[in-house]
Amino acid sequence: MPAYLIATVTITDPVRFGQYLKGIAGLPAKFGGEPVLKGVVAEVVEGRADATERVIVSRFPDIEAAREYLGCAEYRAAKQHRLGAAEVTVRLVDSV
Repeated sequence: MPAYLIATVTITDPVRFGQYLKGIAGLPAKFGGEPVLKGVVAEVVEGRADATERVIVSRFPDIEAAREYLGCAEYRAAKQHRLGAAEVTVRLVDSV
């Protein structure tokens, strides 16, 4: 069953965040990940969210592949550039 990584991101330091993006460029594909959605929130219809928040959804073949991606050395190294450069929430969703 496919699994999805869903990230909500508010960028606070575009330069450092750009380094993170360079570090993960093409990396999800090595684990079978493919982009489903990338975009800026157009409207908050319920609850609260930052008006500049971005949403990224990636599909992986299964939850194990997504976990392998999140645990790989390349991702962990790139993530260091993201720390302090954005407010990020990442959710791992297993489809049922």
